[in-house]
Amino acid sequence: MSNAQTTMYDEVAEVLDKLRPFLQRDGGDVELVDVEDGIVKLRLMGACGSCPSSTITLKAGIERALFEEVEGVEEVVQVF
Repeated sequence: MSNAQTTMYDEVAEVLDKLRPFLQRDGGDVELVDVEDGIVKLRLMGACGSCPSSTITLKAGIERALFEEVEGVEEVVQVF
């Protein structure tokens, strides 16, 4: 990983740590799989993995927070 990628990865991880309590309150969690060329790859776990609202959580919640807080994030995708 380049230094810029490492920094972005760390910044994304920091934002996810702020969001994690809200996911855990509903019985879920999120795992940061990778950050590559502005694409953040996340795995939703627990209740979030099978929740019908998980796409909304991912796009409207997590992606929006990452856009606001981490420069260079272009998209958030869910991996399984």
